[in-house]
Amino acid sequence: MRLCRFNENRLGVVEGDVVKDVTMALEVLPSFRYPLPGHDMMIAGLEAVRHRITTLLPGAPSVPLASVRLLSPVANPGKLVAAPVNYQKHLDEVKVDAAIHANNPGHTITIQSAGLFLKATSSLTGQDTGIGVCKLERRTDHEVELAVVIGRRGRNISRDEALSYVAGYAVGLDVTIRGSEDRSFRKSPDTYSVLGPWLVTADEIPDPGVLDLELSVNGEGRQKSNTRYLILGVPELIELASSFYTLYPGDVIFTGTPEGVSPIQPGDEVVATIERVGSLRVRVHAAEVAHAADAGTVAARS
Repeated sequence: MRLCRFNENRLGVVEGDVVKDVTMALEVLPSFRYPLPGHDMMIAGLEAVRHRITTLLPGAPSVPLASVRLLSPVANPGKLVAAPVNYQKHLDEVKVDAAIHANNPGHTITIQSAGLFLKATSSLTGQDTGIGVCKLERRTDHEVELAVVIGRRGRNISRDEALSYVAGYAVGLDVTIRGSEDRSFRKSPDTYSVLGPWLVTADEIPDPGVLDLELSVNGEGRQKSNTRYLILGVPELIELASSFYTLYPGDVIFTGTPEGVSPIQPGDEVVATIERVGSLRVRVHAAEVAHAADAGTVAARS
């Protein structure tokens, strides 16, 4: 099942070129008062939501997919976990390109030594918000990645059991400002974690380790690989992440990017595709700057 969040936080099932509006399925979720849970409630209740969807689908209203505004399929992740240099050819290109590694030795070590890092949840967005480049004077790169959405709470999960903790998969874009600062700092501006175009439930992808992925900018191919070349695959990444953090429903793991990273700039169109998941089409623009007088009224991004 392909689940999308669209327009004003409506829930849809994507079937071909239409979206079936099944927002009423969210009524099965429990109501909460402050303090709200620190995880995504829809992902936590996904089984009940899907059961309700099956009863709603026959009569659900349809809208053209091209007419809706797609938001991040995960609304409230507790954390975004990311894997650095998790393809050998990407590690190789980082080592030889000073514009990527910025003379920082920490950028050229293996993932086994570097571990994982966190991105700010405020950086999360859907494809139709676009990428707002915030440091126009610096190099900003695209990185296509398979994104894994955790479905249930777990700690110290073994790789043998890891896939049973997955709710689904999405296309991820880990946007990166190049420089000497810590990775999480350079990868966490608003809109620098793009997720979508929808969530493909885990039953649709029994083996996430055999998926083609590619990315183009303005129609020019930049990245092309397969998840079989991940140094640490999805089960190993879940095992590693859960050995440090408790994973909760809605947490997202960005699995790392293959070789071919290169700059983007305002006016570009980025298309990232992962086999059996879908294609994420994103416009790049200059980030909006909030002035002190109206900073409190700036709309929150999805």
